[in-house]
Amino acid sequence: MNATTFEKVMFIVLSILTLLITSLLLVILATVFVKGLPAIHSGFFTEASKDFGRTGGIFYQMVGTIILMSGAVLVSLPVALGSVIYQTQYLKSKKAKEFCRQSAQILNATPTILFGLVGYLFFGVYLETGVSWVTGSLILSVMILPTLQISIREAIEALPEKYKDTGMALGLSQWNQIKAVIIPQSYYGIITGVLLGLARAAGETAAIMFAATTFSGVRIPESFSDPVPTLQTHMLVLAQEAANPAAIAQAWGAGWVLLSLVFLMTLIAWLLRSKLKMESEL
Repeated sequence: MNATTFEKVMFIVLSILTLLITSLLLVILATVFVKGLPAIHSGFFTEASKDFGRTGGIFYQMVGTIILMSGAVLVSLPVALGSVIYQTQYLKSKKAKEFCRQSAQILNATPTILFGLVGYLFFGVYLETGVSWVTGSLILSVMILPTLQISIREAIEALPEKYKDTGMALGLSQWNQIKAVIIPQSYYGIITGVLLGLARAAGETAAIMFAATTFSGVRIPESFSDPVPTLQTHMLVLAQEAANPAAIAQAWGAGWVLLSLVFLMTLIAWLLRSKLKMESEL
């Protein structure tokens, strides 16, 4: 087989693989859309669930999901930003930088159920936060930390050296350069990381199922020790009632909302990544 023929064969194979991956995504989206859309009604987003989730809406499940997502980002973002700034601006050892980079990759590849188990033992038992939305937010904040770190690091490392040189020429200290130049010029990476982190937190079930959520009995948490209902738990419990068409329909409806939420945040992150440019690129 000559080089030209080999290239043509590889082109066809890669094209088929790309088509299969794209088709798989479209099939998933179409299935959730077709199955979930009939469950959407006028009160689906504003009413509480009734009859153990078989009827009514998903208002409190959406609120609970947003609470966990927001709490996770509020905790994780300062930690991610601070650690990346230290690694890129103060840490000089290349081996230490590579160790931090690889540690983030390993953390990102850790099975999510382990986050739930270890997180509950540390936060829920050792720190005595119990089964609560606080425990869930802390677990999710650790889980999305690598996503935020990678996005922020890429943005900071992409900054041209002339920015640092200009800051030094103006007599700016290291910290003033970070405040006036590095962070403002990396805002697109920070926003992208936050949105991708939110998308991952929104789709997580295993890490929070036994540490932060409840299926019924709780609507809006009234204290730091209260659990919250979430879309993920709502879907999981309803999906177990395979013989009940009403329960399955509600599960598909909740899945449609959750997938739409994740897809929307991912799309916004992609648009920001592709459209927003640093001042140096304008």
